[in-house]
Amino acid sequence: MLETPAMAAKEEAAAAAELVELLSPAAGQAAREGAAEAALALSGDAAGRRLLAGQPAAMAALLQLAAGPSLPAARHALGCLVNLSAEPAAREPLLAALPALLGLLPGGPACGVLANLCRERGAARRVLRGLREGGPGLEPLLQALGQPRPPSQLGPLLCNLSQLPEGRRGLLDRSRCSVQRLLPFTQYQDSVVHRRGVVGALRNCCFEYEDHEWLLSEEVDILPFLLLPLAGPEEFPEDEMERLPVDLQYLPQDKQREEEPDIRKMLLEAIMLLTATKAGRHTVREKGTYLILRELHRWEREPTVLAACEKLIQVLIGDEPGPGMENLLEVNIPEEVEQQLQRLDREEEEEQERWWREQEERGSTPRSEEPSR
Repeated sequence: MLETPAMAAKEEAAAAAELVELLSPAAGQAAREGAAEAALALSGDAAGRRLLAGQPAAMAALLQLAAGPSLPAARHALGCLVNLSAEPAAREPLLAALPALLGLLPGGPACGVLANLCRERGAARRVLRGLREGGPGLEPLLQALGQPRPPSQLGPLLCNLSQLPEGRRGLLDRSRCSVQRLLPFTQYQDSVVHRRGVVGALRNCCFEYEDHEWLLSEEVDILPFLLLPLAGPEEFPEDEMERLPVDLQYLPQDKQREEEPDIRKMLLEAIMLLTATKAGRHTVREKGTYLILRELHRWEREPTVLAACEKLIQVLIGDEPGPGMENLLEVNIPEEVEQQLQRLDREEEEEQERWWREQEERGSTPRSEEPSR
Protein backbone atom coordinates (compact mmCIF):
# COMPACT_ATOMS: atom_id res chain seq x y z
CA MET A 1 0.00 0.00 0.00
CA LEU A 2 1.41 3.35 -1.04
CA GLU A 3 1.87 5.97 1.65
CA THR A 4 -0.39 8.97 1.16
CA PRO A 5 0.51 12.54 2.19
CA ALA A 6 -2.02 12.29 5.01
CA MET A 7 -0.38 9.12 6.32
CA ALA A 8 3.07 10.70 6.11
CA ALA A 9 1.86 13.76 8.00
CA LYS A 10 0.34 11.54 10.68
CA GLU A 11 3.60 9.63 11.08
CA GLU A 12 5.57 12.88 11.32
CA ALA A 13 3.21 14.18 13.99
CA ALA A 14 3.59 10.97 15.97
CA ALA A 15 7.38 11.11 15.68
CA ALA A 16 7.40 14.74 16.77
CA ALA A 17 5.20 13.94 19.77
CA GLU A 18 7.56 11.13 20.76
CA LEU A 19 10.55 13.46 20.44
CA VAL A 20 8.85 16.06 22.64
CA GLU A 21 8.19 13.38 25.25
CA LEU A 22 11.85 12.29 25.21
CA LEU A 23 13.03 15.89 25.54
CA SER A 24 10.91 16.50 28.64
CA PRO A 25 12.50 16.35 32.14
CA ALA A 26 10.44 13.28 32.98
CA ALA A 27 12.32 11.24 30.35
CA GLY A 28 15.59 11.22 32.28
CA GLN A 29 18.97 12.70 31.45
CA ALA A 30 20.25 9.98 29.13
CA ALA A 31 17.04 9.96 27.08
CA ARG A 32 17.05 13.75 26.87
CA GLU A 33 20.63 13.80 25.60
CA GLY A 34 19.76 11.26 22.91
CA ALA A 35 16.63 13.20 21.98
CA ALA A 36 18.60 16.46 21.73
CA GLU A 37 21.07 14.78 19.39
CA ALA A 38 18.17 13.47 17.30
CA ALA A 39 16.62 16.95 17.21
CA LEU A 40 19.95 18.39 16.02
CA ALA A 41 20.09 15.86 13.18
CA LEU A 42 16.44 16.57 12.33
CA SER A 43 17.13 20.31 12.13
CA GLY A 44 19.73 19.72 9.43
CA ASP A 45 17.18 20.04 6.62
CA ALA A 46 14.28 22.37 5.91
CA ALA A 47 11.57 19.75 6.43
CA GLY A 48 12.94 18.84 9.84
CA ARG A 49 13.19 22.48 10.87
CA ARG A 50 9.61 23.11 9.85
CA LEU A 51 8.50 20.08 11.84
CA LEU A 52 10.33 21.21 14.97
CA ALA A 53 9.18 24.81 14.53
CA GLY A 54 5.59 23.58 14.82
CA GLN A 55 6.31 22.01 18.22
CA PRO A 56 6.44 24.78 20.86
CA ALA A 57 6.95 22.18 23.60
CA ALA A 58 10.03 20.82 21.81
CA MET A 59 11.53 24.28 21.46
CA ALA A 60 10.86 25.02 25.13
CA ALA A 61 12.55 21.76 26.13
CA LEU A 62 15.54 22.52 23.90
CA LEU A 63 15.93 25.93 25.53
CA GLN A 64 15.81 24.30 28.94
CA LEU A 65 18.47 21.78 27.92
CA ALA A 66 20.62 24.55 26.42
CA ALA A 67 20.86 26.18 29.85
CA GLY A 68 21.14 22.89 31.73
CA PRO A 69 24.11 21.22 33.43
CA SER A 70 24.63 18.44 30.86
CA LEU A 71 27.25 19.66 28.39
CA PRO A 72 26.46 17.13 25.62
CA ALA A 73 22.74 17.86 25.83
CA ALA A 74 23.36 21.62 25.92
CA ARG A 75 25.67 21.40 22.90
CA HIS A 76 23.14 19.43 20.85
CA ALA A 77 20.25 21.65 21.95
CA LEU A 78 22.10 24.86 21.10
CA GLY A 79 23.14 23.52 17.71
CA CYS A 80 19.52 22.66 16.99
CA LEU A 81 18.36 26.13 18.08
CA VAL A 82 20.92 27.78 15.79
CA ASN A 83 19.52 25.80 12.86
CA LEU A 84 15.94 26.53 13.88
CA SER A 85 16.58 30.27 14.13
CA ALA A 86 17.01 30.34 10.34
CA GLU A 87 13.47 28.98 9.92
CA PRO A 88 10.85 31.77 9.65
CA ALA A 89 8.21 29.76 11.51
CA ALA A 90 10.52 29.34 14.50
CA ARG A 91 11.49 32.98 14.91
CA GLU A 92 8.49 34.16 16.89
CA PRO A 93 8.60 31.27 19.41
CA LEU A 94 12.32 31.90 19.87
CA LEU A 95 11.79 35.63 20.35
CA ALA A 96 9.12 34.82 22.91
CA ALA A 97 11.87 33.01 24.83
CA LEU A 98 14.24 35.97 24.52
CA PRO A 99 15.10 36.24 28.26
CA ALA A 100 16.31 32.63 28.24
CA LEU A 101 18.40 33.22 25.09
CA LEU A 102 19.93 36.41 26.45
CA GLY A 103 20.91 34.49 29.57
CA LEU A 104 23.11 32.25 27.38
CA LEU A 105 25.17 35.16 26.06
CA PRO A 106 27.94 35.67 25.17
CA GLY A 107 28.22 32.01 24.25
CA GLY A 108 28.85 31.33 20.59
CA PRO A 109 25.69 29.32 19.79
CA ALA A 110 23.51 31.89 21.57
CA CYS A 111 25.17 34.60 19.46
CA GLY A 112 24.38 32.47 16.40
CA VAL A 113 20.69 32.13 17.31
CA LEU A 114 20.33 35.85 17.97
CA ALA A 115 22.34 36.81 14.87
CA ASN A 116 19.90 34.84 12.72
CA LEU A 117 16.88 36.35 14.47
CA CYS A 118 18.28 39.90 14.16
CA ARG A 119 18.42 39.81 10.40
CA GLU A 120 14.97 41.42 10.58
CA ARG A 121 14.88 44.94 11.98
CA GLY A 122 11.87 44.29 14.20
CA ALA A 123 13.57 41.32 15.85
CA ALA A 124 16.82 43.27 16.21
CA ARG A 125 14.92 46.01 18.01
CA ARG A 126 13.40 43.49 20.43
CA VAL A 127 16.84 41.99 21.15
CA LEU A 128 18.35 45.42 21.79
CA ARG A 129 15.50 46.27 24.13
CA GLY A 130 16.02 42.98 25.94
CA LEU A 131 19.74 43.68 26.33
CA ARG A 132 19.06 47.12 27.77
CA GLU A 133 16.37 45.88 30.16
CA GLY A 134 18.51 42.99 31.33
CA GLY A 135 21.66 44.97 32.08
CA PRO A 136 24.32 47.16 30.50
CA GLY A 137 23.19 46.83 26.89
CA LEU A 138 25.92 45.71 24.49
CA GLU A 139 28.64 45.63 27.13
CA PRO A 140 28.63 41.82 27.67
CA LEU A 141 29.05 41.35 23.92
CA LEU A 142 31.85 43.91 23.74
CA GLN A 143 33.61 42.32 26.69
CA ALA A 144 33.54 39.00 24.83
CA LEU A 145 35.70 40.62 22.15
CA GLY A 146 38.51 40.47 24.68
CA GLN A 147 38.43 36.68 24.88
CA PRO A 148 41.42 34.82 23.35
CA ARG A 149 39.02 33.45 20.71
CA PRO A 150 35.77 35.43 20.58
CA PRO A 151 32.71 33.48 19.37
CA SER A 152 32.65 33.48 15.59
CA GLN A 153 28.97 34.48 15.53
CA LEU A 154 29.58 37.52 17.74
CA GLY A 155 30.57 39.61 14.72
CA PRO A 156 27.38 38.83 12.75
CA LEU A 157 25.27 39.58 15.84
CA LEU A 158 26.89 43.00 16.31
CA CYS A 159 26.52 43.66 12.59
CA ASN A 160 22.82 42.85 12.59
CA LEU A 161 22.18 44.89 15.72
CA SER A 162 23.99 47.86 14.15
CA GLN A 163 21.52 48.02 11.28
CA LEU A 164 19.42 50.06 13.73
CA PRO A 165 20.33 53.61 14.86
CA GLU A 166 20.06 52.56 18.51
CA GLY A 167 22.45 49.68 17.85
CA ARG A 168 24.94 52.02 16.23
CA ARG A 169 24.65 54.40 19.17
CA GLY A 170 25.63 51.55 21.47
CA LEU A 171 28.74 50.82 19.42
CA LEU A 172 29.59 54.52 19.16
CA ASP A 173 29.35 55.10 22.92
CA ARG A 174 32.44 57.21 23.51
CA SER A 175 32.42 56.67 27.27
CA ARG A 176 32.94 52.92 26.82
CA CYS A 177 35.43 53.03 23.92
CA SER A 178 33.08 50.57 22.24
CA VAL A 179 33.98 50.98 18.59
CA GLN A 180 37.71 50.91 19.37
CA ARG A 181 37.29 47.31 20.55
CA LEU A 182 36.07 46.31 17.09
CA LEU A 183 38.95 47.79 15.10
CA PRO A 184 41.61 45.07 15.57
CA PHE A 185 39.25 42.49 14.07
CA THR A 186 39.35 43.96 10.56
CA GLN A 187 42.37 41.66 10.06
CA TYR A 188 41.35 38.83 12.39
CA GLN A 189 42.44 35.58 10.73
CA ASP A 190 40.95 32.99 13.09
CA SER A 191 37.38 33.39 11.82
CA VAL A 192 36.22 34.91 8.55
CA VAL A 193 32.64 34.85 9.90
CA HIS A 194 33.59 37.03 12.86
CA ARG A 195 35.77 39.30 10.70
CA ARG A 196 32.97 39.77 8.17
CA GLY A 197 30.50 40.66 10.91
CA VAL A 198 32.82 43.19 12.56
CA VAL A 199 33.58 44.91 9.25
CA GLY A 200 29.83 45.06 8.58
CA ALA A 201 29.25 46.63 12.00
CA LEU A 202 31.97 49.22 11.38
CA ARG A 203 30.48 50.06 7.99
CA ASN A 204 27.05 50.51 9.60
CA CYS A 205 28.55 52.81 12.24
CA CYS A 206 29.88 55.01 9.44
CA PHE A 207 26.31 55.93 8.52
CA GLU A 208 26.34 58.21 11.58
CA TYR A 209 28.00 61.21 9.94
CA GLU A 210 27.86 63.22 13.17
CA ASP A 211 30.55 60.87 14.48
CA HIS A 212 32.82 61.00 11.42
CA GLU A 213 35.15 63.65 12.82
CA TRP A 214 35.60 61.61 16.00
CA LEU A 215 36.03 58.33 14.10
CA LEU A 216 38.74 59.87 11.93
CA SER A 217 40.46 61.61 14.86
CA GLU A 218 43.45 60.21 16.73
CA GLU A 219 41.12 59.07 19.51
CA VAL A 220 39.70 56.34 17.26
CA ASP A 221 41.76 56.56 14.03
CA ILE A 222 39.47 54.21 12.13
CA LEU A 223 40.92 54.85 8.65
CA PRO A 224 44.14 52.76 8.92
CA PHE A 225 42.10 49.82 10.20
CA LEU A 226 39.88 50.05 7.11
CA LEU A 227 42.75 50.56 4.68
CA LEU A 228 45.23 47.99 5.97
CA PRO A 229 43.20 44.93 4.79
CA LEU A 230 43.01 46.56 1.33
CA ALA A 231 46.76 47.15 1.12
CA GLY A 232 49.19 44.78 -0.55
CA PRO A 233 52.99 44.45 -0.54
CA GLU A 234 53.57 47.20 -3.10
CA GLU A 235 56.45 49.61 -2.52
CA PHE A 236 55.88 53.35 -2.85
CA PRO A 237 58.29 56.16 -3.67
CA GLU A 238 59.48 57.98 -0.57
CA ASP A 239 57.30 61.05 -1.17
CA GLU A 240 54.18 58.87 -1.46
CA MET A 241 55.15 56.69 1.51
CA GLU A 242 55.29 59.76 3.75
CA ARG A 243 51.66 60.56 2.94
CA LEU A 244 50.46 57.25 4.35
CA PRO A 245 49.57 56.59 8.00
CA VAL A 246 52.47 54.96 9.85
CA ASP A 247 50.66 51.61 10.03
CA LEU A 248 50.56 51.47 6.21
CA GLN A 249 54.17 52.35 5.58
CA TYR A 250 56.85 49.81 4.61
CA LEU A 251 54.54 46.79 4.64
CA PRO A 252 56.28 43.40 4.34
CA GLN A 253 56.67 41.65 1.00
CA ASP A 254 54.33 38.87 2.11
CA LYS A 255 51.50 41.28 3.01
CA GLN A 256 48.21 39.82 1.78
CA ARG A 257 45.01 41.68 0.99
CA GLU A 258 41.67 40.69 2.44
CA GLU A 259 40.78 37.47 0.62
CA GLU A 260 36.98 37.77 0.79
CA PRO A 261 35.51 40.04 -1.94
CA ASP A 262 32.42 40.95 0.08
CA ILE A 263 34.58 42.10 2.99
CA ARG A 264 36.75 44.20 0.66
CA LYS A 265 33.59 45.78 -0.68
CA MET A 266 32.30 46.59 2.82
CA LEU A 267 35.63 48.19 3.72
CA LEU A 268 35.40 50.40 0.64
CA GLU A 269 31.79 51.26 1.48
CA ALA A 270 32.79 52.28 5.00
CA ILE A 271 35.47 54.62 3.66
CA MET A 272 33.00 55.99 1.12
CA LEU A 273 30.59 56.82 3.95
CA LEU A 274 33.40 58.64 5.78
CA THR A 275 33.75 60.91 2.72
CA ALA A 276 30.15 62.10 3.05
CA THR A 277 31.22 65.38 4.67
CA LYS A 278 33.72 67.95 3.43
CA ALA A 279 35.89 67.48 6.53
CA GLY A 280 35.79 63.72 6.09
CA ARG A 281 36.82 63.94 2.45
CA HIS A 282 39.72 66.20 3.41
CA THR A 283 40.99 63.79 6.07
CA VAL A 284 40.61 60.70 3.88
CA ARG A 285 42.51 62.43 1.07
CA GLU A 286 45.26 63.69 3.36
CA LYS A 287 45.92 60.18 4.70
CA GLY A 288 47.04 58.95 1.29
CA THR A 289 43.96 56.81 0.74
CA TYR A 290 44.17 57.23 -3.03
CA LEU A 291 47.56 55.49 -3.08
CA ILE A 292 46.15 52.35 -1.46
CA LEU A 293 43.11 52.42 -3.74
CA ARG A 294 45.26 52.90 -6.83
CA GLU A 295 47.19 49.70 -6.11
CA LEU A 296 44.01 47.86 -5.11
CA HIS A 297 42.43 48.85 -8.43
CA ARG A 298 45.38 47.40 -10.34
CA TRP A 299 45.05 44.13 -8.40
CA GLU A 300 41.28 43.74 -8.02
CA ARG A 301 39.38 41.37 -10.32
CA GLU A 302 35.92 41.16 -8.75
CA PRO A 303 33.60 43.46 -10.74
CA THR A 304 31.46 44.65 -7.82
CA VAL A 305 34.51 45.42 -5.66
CA LEU A 306 36.20 47.11 -8.60
CA ALA A 307 33.12 49.30 -9.11
CA ALA A 308 33.08 50.29 -5.42
CA CYS A 309 36.78 51.13 -5.63
CA GLU A 310 36.28 53.28 -8.72
CA LYS A 311 33.40 55.20 -7.14
CA LEU A 312 35.49 55.98 -4.08
CA ILE A 313 38.45 57.07 -6.23
CA GLN A 314 36.18 59.42 -8.17
CA VAL A 315 35.04 61.03 -4.91
CA LEU A 316 38.64 61.53 -3.82
CA ILE A 317 40.01 62.92 -7.08
CA GLY A 318 36.86 64.70 -8.24
CA ASP A 319 35.71 68.27 -7.63
CA GLU A 320 34.02 69.22 -4.38
CA PRO A 321 30.18 69.27 -4.44
CA GLY A 322 28.51 72.64 -4.85
CA PRO A 323 27.00 74.81 -2.08
CA GLY A 324 24.32 73.03 -0.07
CA MET A 325 25.62 69.59 -1.04
CA GLU A 326 28.72 69.40 1.16
CA ASN A 327 27.16 66.60 3.26
CA LEU A 328 26.30 63.86 0.77
CA LEU A 329 24.22 61.94 3.33
CA GLU A 330 21.89 64.92 3.77
CA VAL A 331 21.26 65.63 0.09
CA ASN A 332 17.58 65.13 -0.76
CA ILE A 333 17.23 63.11 -3.95
CA PRO A 334 13.81 63.07 -5.65
CA GLU A 335 12.20 59.64 -5.41
CA GLU A 336 12.04 59.12 -9.17
CA VAL A 337 15.75 59.99 -9.50
CA GLU A 338 16.67 57.64 -6.64
CA GLN A 339 14.72 54.81 -8.30
CA GLN A 340 16.50 55.50 -11.60
CA LEU A 341 19.90 55.48 -9.88
CA GLN A 342 19.09 52.19 -8.15
CA ARG A 343 18.03 50.71 -11.50
CA LEU A 344 21.27 51.89 -13.12
CA ASP A 345 23.30 50.38 -10.25
CA ARG A 346 21.54 47.04 -10.73
CA GLU A 347 22.13 47.13 -14.48
CA GLU A 348 25.80 48.01 -13.90
CA GLU A 349 26.27 45.07 -11.52
CA GLU A 350 24.49 42.69 -13.90
CA GLU A 351 26.65 43.88 -16.80
CA GLN A 352 29.82 43.43 -14.76
CA GLU A 353 28.81 39.94 -13.67
CA ARG A 354 27.94 39.01 -17.28
CA TRP A 355 31.29 40.32 -18.51
CA TRP A 356 33.12 38.40 -15.79
CA ARG A 357 31.38 35.13 -16.71
CA GLU A 358 32.32 35.64 -20.34
CA GLN A 359 35.96 36.17 -19.38
CA GLU A 360 35.96 33.00 -17.28
CA GLU A 361 34.43 31.01 -20.14
CA ARG A 362 37.23 32.26 -22.42
CA GLY A 363 39.82 31.41 -19.79
CA SER A 364 40.94 35.04 -19.65
CA THR A 365 41.47 37.10 -16.50
CA PRO A 366 42.81 40.45 -17.67
CA ARG A 367 44.40 42.78 -15.12
CA SER A 368 42.52 46.03 -14.45
CA GLU A 369 44.07 49.27 -15.56
CA GLU A 370 44.60 52.21 -13.23
CA PRO A 371 41.83 54.83 -13.45
CA SER A 372 42.85 58.14 -14.90
CA ARG A 373 43.43 61.05 -12.55
